[in-house]
Amino acid sequence: MRRWLRVALTLVLAVAPAAAFSPVSAGSAPNTAAPSSCHLNSANGQIQHVISLVFDNTHFTRDNPNVPSDLEQMPHLLNFIRDNGTLMTNDHTVLISHTANGILTSLTGLYSDRHGQAVSNSYRYFKSDGSTASSSSFKYWTDLVDDTGTVPADPLPNMVNGDSGAPLTAPAPWVPFTRAGCDFGATAVANVVLENTGTGPNGDMTKVFGNGSPEWNEAKTSNAAPFGTAARALAQTDFVGMAIHCGAGGGICSGNSSARPDLLPDEPGGYSGFQGLFGAKYVNPAIAGGAAAVPDLNGNPVGDQFGQPGFPGFDGLFASTTLSYVAHMQEAGIPVTYGYISDAHDEHGVAGEIHIADGPGQAPYVAQLQRYDAAFQKFFDRLAADGINKTNTLFLFTVDEGDHFVGSAPAPAGCDGVNVACSYSTASEVNVNLTGLLATQQGVTTPFTVHSDMAPTIYITGNPARDAAVTRDFGRALGRLNAVNPITGQPNDLSVALADSVEMRALHMVTADPQRTPTLTMFAHPDYFLFTGAPNCNSPCVFVPGTGGSTFAWNHGSIDSEIATMWLGMVGPGVRHLGDDATWADHTDLRATMMSLLGLQDSYVHDGRVLIDQLYAWAVPQTLVAHREALRRLGAAYKQLNAPFGQFSMATLGASTRAIKGGSSSDDSAYTSIENQISSLTGSRDALGVQIRAALDAAAFGGTPLDEVQAAAWTAQANDLIGQAQALAAG
Repeated sequence: MRRWLRVALTLVLAVAPAAAFSPVSAGSAPNTAAPSSCHLNSANGQIQHVISLVFDNTHFTRDNPNVPSDLEQMPHLLNFIRDNGTLMTNDHTVLISHTANGILTSLTGLYSDRHGQAVSNSYRYFKSDGSTASSSSFKYWTDLVDDTGTVPADPLPNMVNGDSGAPLTAPAPWVPFTRAGCDFGATAVANVVLENTGTGPNGDMTKVFGNGSPEWNEAKTSNAAPFGTAARALAQTDFVGMAIHCGAGGGICSGNSSARPDLLPDEPGGYSGFQGLFGAKYVNPAIAGGAAAVPDLNGNPVGDQFGQPGFPGFDGLFASTTLSYVAHMQEAGIPVTYGYISDAHDEHGVAGEIHIADGPGQAPYVAQLQRYDAAFQKFFDRLAADGINKTNTLFLFTVDEGDHFVGSAPAPAGCDGVNVACSYSTASEVNVNLTGLLATQQGVTTPFTVHSDMAPTIYITGNPARDAAVTRDFGRALGRLNAVNPITGQPNDLSVALADSVEMRALHMVTADPQRTPTLTMFAHPDYFLFTGAPNCNSPCVFVPGTGGSTFAWNHGSIDSEIATMWLGMVGPGVRHLGDDATWADHTDLRATMMSLLGLQDSYVHDGRVLIDQLYAWAVPQTLVAHREALRRLGAAYKQLNAPFGQFSMATLGASTRAIKGGSSSDDSAYTSIENQISSLTGSRDALGVQIRAALDAAAFGGTPLDEVQAAAWTAQANDLIGQAQALAAG
């Protein structure tokens, strides 16, 4: 879920008549083979299409033991994966666990410290005067942290990467495909599409279309229109959320006057002469025979809540919408297509304009999953009729992160949602005014700002050092906060875990932009959402918010298993038919596995490893086959050493929490000792991790065989570091 500012929105539902759309039918002859200019280099040349879909907050495990899970209620998708490929049920996200960094990690195969989005879906950054400002994680790939003025308060890239030794824009995920001559289509995928209609010096409309262009003028007029009107929505509907990055030689952009330069000035090896189509205003006609609107899988023209054809908004990407766009793109000859599907547990209105959270088994939730399931049946049938199927297409399905439901017990007891609908007297997270609670419970009135969240990141004004007295007092106070849950009536300790900059480095949360590093991160009890408010509790500091038509009942961000653990589905040439598979994996492994299957290579070394046990030996390079057992052992140890939810990071987080909560102003020696040990262990982890991931990538892509003696030594070193971290956590 993309968590927006909590303001009441008044929307004018002035829906235009259907005749305004002129949608195209699905009956045009499909182009089922990849264009001759597209060179996917899979084993035996079998993979001609790539379809990658990411869900928002869609669960394999049950949130209520009596209610079938989201995937269980979408049997056409679940059975497609189980019957034809592998469903990995022990995949993991990154920290902090949110939509933006979950998607971006899957897209790139990089942890947050290397793609830049460690705190999302927005984040704060320190300014030169010690105060902070806020920025969105959802920005186009080349956007800056601060794109609001001529002199940015933070001029670094939003997608910042420091691999070169300088803070540059992270390599873009479409580049290996377009360099191979393949068009790359994206429906609402984070930061691959335009995400705003800014007309300032660094705004998307200025950079992509140019100051004074017709598109720029439309956006300027639209941005000045009254809130809640069709005019205000028009520029987003036309230009945000949809993109085609065209392959070398032009692809679908050839001869299209709407194509614009696809600019990636920091891309390793250069990236010039490429073009793209940005926004539904230009994507729709290109994939739908010139029509202004694309119909969803039910034949309804896709548009915004005012009936304007185009992008429906990021919370309006129903399965029938996204899957239709993917099908249209494939049928238009775009062989690589990515799509985002909105969560099913929220009611989104016509096009994402409302937000009402439902609990497990609640009737609207169940009905929406039924619609999603029907959409997948139509999608697979349509692709099969086009000749796009498991014999020539790599299908990838994943989810950004999991959720924790916050609400009352369901009624009636034992309801299953399918035969007996569930209802909830309360379905809402519990809000906490962190400012007021610190002042009244702990006497702490230190000025600070916070990125509001279930896992709030805290920025103490002035940006003091982690071991400064003010920081240490603040950390100890955070660790002592408690609340009585107004839904359950039970007392809760609010801090599940705490991390300072030393531990955040272990969790891959410290990027190449030092202005973004928080003072502290608090991983809170999963029922609570924390923010800054009044410096007192004259109004309750702990409360269930009035809904005002919008509710938020599915929490994520923190370290709970139901949030961290999710699923990954793979079907296609080279993928083994294993059904359910409990192998430990995380989001970084998806990119490495996909690229190895496709015979393509990124310009960087991945943080993930190829999931060799889930692939046939004939489908991967011989260097992965010859040393399979050594690679399996090394890969498993590497994940537990390096992954944010691996054993090493979870152990150091436990030690860091004890250190931050403990000590006193007169004796902080235990904190100093523990954090110094974490820093030393993390340094050793990082140095070893660089060597291991380079060897794993070389075996997967460079043709360099694995040195099994060296691999055994690395495996032993990784396990030793994990053991040291666990011993430190145990005290």
